Amino acid sequence: MPFYHKLGKIPPKRHTQFKKPNGDFYYEQLFGTIGFDGMSTNSYHEQRPTQVKEIRSQYSVAPKVAKANNMQSYRLHGFKVKPENDYLDSRKTVLTNSDCNIILAAPKESTRDYFYKNTDADELIFVHKGTGKLRTMLGNLDFKYGDYLLVPRGIIYKMDFDTEDNRLFIVESYRPIYTPKRYRNWFGQLLEHSPFCERDLRQPQELETYNESGDFLIKIKKQDEIIEMVYASHPFDVIGYDGYNYPYAFSIHDFEPITGRVHQPPPVHQTFETDAFVVCSFVPRLYDYHPLAVPAPYNHSNIDSDEVLYYVDGDFMSRNDIEAGHVSLHPAGIPHGPHPGAMERSIGKVKTDELAVMVDTFKPLKVTEEALKIADEDYFKSWLE
Repeated sequence: MPFYHKLGKIPPKRHTQFKKPNGDFYYEQLFGTIGFDGMSTNSYHEQRPTQVKEIRSQYSVAPKVAKANNMQSYRLHGFKVKPENDYLDSRKTVLTNSDCNIILAAPKESTRDYFYKNTDADELIFVHKGTGKLRTMLGNLDFKYGDYLLVPRGIIYKMDFDTEDNRLFIVESYRPIYTPKRYRNWFGQLLEHSPFCERDLRQPQELETYNESGDFLIKIKKQDEIIEMVYASHPFDVIGYDGYNYPYAFSIHDFEPITGRVHQPPPVHQTFETDAFVVCSFVPRLYDYHPLAVPAPYNHSNIDSDEVLYYVDGDFMSRNDIEAGHVSLHPAGIPHGPHPGAMERSIGKVKTDELAVMVDTFKPLKVTEEALKIADEDYFKSWLE
């Protein structure tokens, strides 16, 4: 969970008059969640943030489901998703349920002609390839390989890329995304046993403020549709804000692994959570140090969760024939574990250099048409001797 942050100019008291040097007013906006009961930010604008001039096209971006009731394990070749110029067009939902969408994207160009706002979902954007800057109404964040970008719902943003070679793994969540509650005390501070702390969370420090009038296109996502709305003032006209509801970044390379004498369960890798799914980070770490330890994970049936693993880099010791950019789906209730030979190979090894992101959902995931375009249909047979 983010902690209190202040950037730019704000008045001494909220909901009080705040005037510009020429005597005109700045306009306050409470940017909050869960009906005034969740995290919020008070922002102050050069112009009223409510000036809609035109509503243009409205079109569906709902994922097309190919298998709604899936019990088959899949491997998806993520890097086979073809690069596309436009950021939104490049986003391909491969797995979906009523709580989240799991998306692969390979955008070639920065977001230039429009701004984007997801009104329904928090977005957790993992940067696999590429560098650049996330520009938002509440400040900017530089990003690079290995960064998680947490963009709360309702944030207006653009993605600026330095090159055309970009690969993103995105989780859209219809539930708020927080840091795991077991890592926090009752004040919200991250505890000593947490694998990361507040120092590792990067808050916006650069606030771009534009006091401009004109035609500013915002593409707004709501209920699986994009609605194009034209505003009369620049969306990035915030001169200051404070609160808890803002975008932030966290690098997977700053996750400190928890190890033990015997193999540790996946929750020790947990990085983010909602009440509907969790996100874990698998990073380079020392193996278990019991003299008879089996470093490879034991076979398991996660009866209540579908497991998705996005392979980022390194040597994935529990899998055969896995490469960077692959995505594995292991449905709830079906046992899975190391591939043949992987357990034996792991014995005696002292460390792993694997890097991966895992999403475990408590509702079954539906497989989309986009997923089947890049799927290995025979992956479920890969445990046969």
